Amino acid sequence: MKGRGRALRAIGILLAAGLLSGACAAWWHAAHWEPSAQSYPVQGAWIDSRHTARDVLTLAEGGEGGKPLVRFVYATASIGASARNDRFAEERERAGRSGIPFGAVHQFDPCAPADRQSANFVTLVPRDADMLPPAVRLDALGSDCMRPVRAAEVESELVTFLNQIEAHGGRRAVLAPTAQFEAAYGFGARSQRALWLAQDREEPAYAGGDWTIWTANTAYSLPDLDEPVGWLVMRGETGG
Repeated sequence: MKGRGRALRAIGILLAAGLLSGACAAWWHAAHWEPSAQSYPVQGAWIDSRHTARDVLTLAEGGEGGKPLVRFVYATASIGASARNDRFAEERERAGRSGIPFGAVHQFDPCAPADRQSANFVTLVPRDADMLPPAVRLDALGSDCMRPVRAAEVESELVTFLNQIEAHGGRRAVLAPTAQFEAAYGFGARSQRALWLAQDREEPAYAGGDWTIWTANTAYSLPDLDEPVGWLVMRGETGG
């Protein structure tokens, strides 16, 4: 019986080791997966306040022989009415010196007035024809606010916000709704703006599936960056 018990324990250890090895392999593959460059030649990265200007330099010049690792970069600049990425200005300046196309993202908050959100964005993001069109991340729902906001109010404030930042920048914004936001409001499919959609490893089909930017991997790991980035694909034109 003792011999049988030792054998069962050994089998258990081997099975656990196999499961752990498989899980590690799956994690590594997920963290490093990117779409085929042949099928999707224009690929980029989305960074946020966890990243630095040095990370932008790595993305712009960290490839073999100083070649860029990506073709473009978007950085989160502002969130709602008051939160900001304090490193955004340095990231933008570094991208400009490296010559890599660079754009700003605002995280829209359905609980905050449009005027305060647009003020937060435009005081940080200058009018610059060399930048990519601004992008607006749409994820949070009005129903989750402390005082729930009706769908019509969310859309009204969002339209006001878009009009204000588009007047500031002189170009149409790119809308980045998540699947849950689009299911709740259907705004992306009706907006007649370029769409930035997200789904790991598969082209997204929501909002009509007609994307200009696709987040193909929400947590892509690069060896020289401490934090993962959103791995992006761009097709067509983002608009102007």
